[in-house]
Formats: sequence, C-alpha cells, structure tokens
Amino acid sequence: MIDRRRLPFFYGWIVVAVAFVTMGIGVNTRTAFSLLFPPILAEFGWDRAITAGAFSVGFLVATAYVPFLGMAMDRYGPRVVIPTGVAITSLGLALAPLTSRPWHLHVTLGALVGGGSIFMTYIGHSLFLPHWFVRRRGLAVGIAFSGVGIGSMLLFPWLGRLIATSGWRAACWALVVLLLVVVLPLNLTLPRRRPEDIGLAPDGDASSETSGRARVDNVVDRAWASVDWTLGRAARTARFWWLFVGFFAALAVWYMVQAHQTKYLLDIGFDRERAAYALGLVGLTSIVGQIALGWLSDRVGREWAWTLGGVGFAICYATLLLLPAHPSLGLLYVMVTSQGLLGYGLASVFGAIAAEIFQGRHYATIFGTLTLGANAGAGFGPWVAGAIYDRTGSYAAAWLLAIGACAVSVAAIWIAGPRRVRAVAGRITPTAAAAR
Repeated sequence: MIDRRRLPFFYGWIVVAVAFVTMGIGVNTRTAFSLLFPPILAEFGWDRAITAGAFSVGFLVATAYVPFLGMAMDRYGPRVVIPTGVAITSLGLALAPLTSRPWHLHVTLGALVGGGSIFMTYIGHSLFLPHWFVRRRGLAVGIAFSGVGIGSMLLFPWLGRLIATSGWRAACWALVVLLLVVVLPLNLTLPRRRPEDIGLAPDGDASSETSGRARVDNVVDRAWASVDWTLGRAARTARFWWLFVGFFAALAVWYMVQAHQTKYLLDIGFDRERAAYALGLVGLTSIVGQIALGWLSDRVGREWAWTLGGVGFAICYATLLLLPAHPSLGLLYVMVTSQGLLGYGLASVFGAIAAEIFQGRHYATIFGTLTLGANAGAGFGPWVAGAIYDRTGSYAAAWLLAIGACAVSVAAIWIAGPRRVRAVAGRITPTAAAAR
C-alpha cells in the first residue's frame, strides 16, 4: 500500500504520464499537416501560401481561444478542457476529407484541427503541469513533452505509408480514431488541476506546508513574488511584454520550419520517404532535448535552456540555407538534430518561465494571455515563409528572417529575467536550502 505522505509523488508522475500520451498524439495530429501538405498541393494545385494558410488560420483561431482557455483551466481544470479540444479536433479531421475549396481546408485542418488542438498541446498542458512540481518543474514538463517525440517517431512513418497507399483522407480518419479511442478516455478520468485541490502537494512533499516552504525558499524578489498577480496587474509590467515578444519570435521560428520542411526537402531533391523520416527524426531527437533541457533548466536557469533552444533553431535554419547547394545526408542530420535536440527543448521551459514570474492563483489566465503572442508567431511563421516563396521562388529570405527571430527571442527572455524573481533548484542558496 502506498504511504499517503508519498502519494503526491506518485500522483504527480501519473499526471505527467497522461500528459505524455496526450501530447504524443495531440501535438502530432496538428504537426501531421506537414505530411498532408504535399498531396493536398498535388491534388488541388493551389498556391503554397494559400494552402499553408490553413496552418496559419489554425493558429489565429487558437489565438482567439487562448485567453478563454486559461480562464477555463483555472475554473474547470484539464478534465473538462482537454476533452473539449479532442472533440473539436476530431470534428475537423472527420470533415477534412470533404475538402474541395481552399476555405474548406482553412475551416477543417485550420480552424478546427489547428485551433482545437491547442487545448491538448504545449500551451494547454503548460497551464497546469507547472503546479505539480517546483524543484523538478523543468524535468517533469520536459518528460511530459517528450511524448511528442515518441509520438512523431511512431506516427509519422506510419502516416507517410498510409498516405502513399490510401491517400491523405485515410490518414485524417486514422487520426480521428486515435483521438477518440486513446486520448479522450485518458483525459476524462484523472482530476489534475493542481495538487492542493485534492489535498496533495507538489514535488512529492509530505504536506502542503512543506510545499509552501519550498516555494518561498526559491524566491529572489520577495516584493514581486508577494503580489497576487492578476492579468491586469501582469499586463502593466514590462516583463509581461518581453515574454510576449520572446514567445512570438520563438513560435514563429518553430512553426515556420515545421510547416514547410517536408515540401522544402522534396523540392531540393530528397525523396518522399526520406522527407517523412526527417520529420519523424526531429521528434525522436526532441525526446532527449526536452528532457535534457528541462533538467538543465532546473540546475542552471530557464534563460540558459531557452538560449540553447534558440541556438539550435539558428543552426537548423543555417543548415537549411546550405542544403540546396550541398544536399547531403550529413547536413540533413545536422538540421534535424539541431532542431529536435536543442530547438524543441524550448517547450520544456515555456510554461516554467511564466510560472517563475507570475506564479499564483491566476497563473493559467496570465499564461493563456501570454500565449496570444506565441500563437500569433506560430501563425505568422508558416504564412510569411509561404508568401516569401511565392514572391521570390526561394525560401532563403525566410530562413534568414528566422535566424534573426532566434536572436530576438533569446534576448527578450533574458530581459524578462525569471532568475531575478525565483531561483531554480540548482541556484538556491545554501541558507535557503537549509531552511527547507
């Protein structure tokens, strides 16, 4: 029998396990657009910007959802919010095979799939996972988010073969089945808003008093941390807007390559199987990257982990610039590993950065509003890359723009300075540690 004093430890990691599975399917349901993109282009012959615009529409719709998503998470918790996203996403995938006009694609794979999936992806989980851990926050979130890599490794090669043999419509139906049979039941069963709601405490501590002390011990700026942060108070601070800018730039970089990578590799001479394999390998390397950068952020700070993620994406885009002249497997692997091993590690500290600065009763509402910037960037990135290609016949200017955005994102997070509000476990002073 499990000692109730250790129940928070076990329950917290069960929460992480459910998030791991949900992320593995939910995030990759949206990312699968990169595999659906080439056959849809081939079938309908639409402009790339118009077709890729479905991905952007999805993020614009998700942007409209996000503030309400944060408030709903604060009020109802993930047992209500995440199944709502499963239902919306499944509806979009079920209707997508009926597409015959660009606006059909924008409504189905865009508004419904891209918009609805936000409930069960990085942003949705970042609204509640940080509550379950303080000292192990980066590691726990990194493990949960590494499910995306496992999912992509399993799903993308399978979906690629399914598209080749049965078409992109069959792939949409297969994803509907996965969502309704696996993701929906898991998320209807587990109450996991925050540990205090069911008499538990974060990090496996024995009592809420211990947890409370751990939270105080890592405070650097007590005046800031003592504020009961509401959305209105947070939005009147410079830190809020630096986070907004940092998230916008990072997500523009992330989704620009994610939406266009498969088509770009096909254009420069790689075969369809290799292009699908590359997309899956990004997810595979992200398993290590998210766990490692999450753990590292608990030791040296969230800013350093974010910096490594930004450097990873910059290397990825620099490699994309070199690939047309040197389309070698070596450079392809550099592009893939820098993107997955370092770039995707951003996800493990995305919610933790905001939690260090605006931790409190209204965290989900504040973080949900901050992700308006993230979603705007995610919508802007794929669209602007497609528009640049349609105008110039090349992605080169888009890749250079992305490298600049990496630098902007890293600088913004350092200026926001979560380290100046709360220290991570590896940076807590001996005096504070002894007090715990």
